[in-house]
Amino acid sequence: MRIIDPHVHVWKNDPRFPWAPETTNPPTEDATAEMLLELMAANGVEKTVLVQVIHYRWDNSYAADAMKRYPDKLMGVCRINPEDPGAPEHLSRWTEEHGFHGVRLSPAVGPAGDWFTGPLMPPIFKRAETLRVPMLILTGPERLADLVPLLEQHEALDVVVDHMADCSPAAPEKLEWLLNLARFPRVYVKISHTWSLSNTGYPWTDTFAQVKRVYHAFGGNRIMWGTDWPVCLKRASYAQTLAVVRDEMDFFTPEDREWVLGKTALRLWEFNK
Repeated sequence: MRIIDPHVHVWKNDPRFPWAPETTNPPTEDATAEMLLELMAANGVEKTVLVQVIHYRWDNSYAADAMKRYPDKLMGVCRINPEDPGAPEHLSRWTEEHGFHGVRLSPAVGPAGDWFTGPLMPPIFKRAETLRVPMLILTGPERLADLVPLLEQHEALDVVVDHMADCSPAAPEKLEWLLNLARFPRVYVKISHTWSLSNTGYPWTDTFAQVKRVYHAFGGNRIMWGTDWPVCLKRASYAQTLAVVRDEMDFFTPEDREWVLGKTALRLWEFNK
């Protein structure tokens, strides 16, 4: 069974890759590509998708450097400034010149994220659709209704909702906003972050009912696990984020577990063989 991790972050305290000026509290400890590769090898993870960390904002240079050095192991998803009219061109540059395959947007659910309903979104979605790269969305369930018209306008675009939109087990009714997106055949969901949503310790069984509902709505071939390393280390080890899906979530069929742990990710990120 191929295990592909579609969601990690890497960074390094290095003047060659400066933090964004607005980053007031950058991490003091590194989370380098080399540290990641050691964890992958120890846990049987074959390949990984780097998701640009917010500390660098729109400068994806460190992830690009890691991808260049380890092309057989790493692919990447970039960030662009969603409030910049030049964002579509920036996406083209990071995709075509630096090899990124995907872009991530993170609209807040409050007024700070209202740019997601503004005039700059259709050009960004259209450019991702034209480039044939997936769009990752990190947001809360309340914002998902604003995603619907964009999905209707860009039917050929693959869209991934990260971390089950952080739907809390304490508010199961909010999960309906996410399940409503299952009618769009190119929408995928990461069932990562159960460690963050749970009120219990490993294996975070109070989140399993939500995962089951997402699984039944989307099917195994449209959901993915993910470590979210090193963010996960606040409550879970790298190994636990894999083990919970591989060993504890016994409601997946054997075939669907293969999709969740690797084959779904490989539909969206076709690594070099």
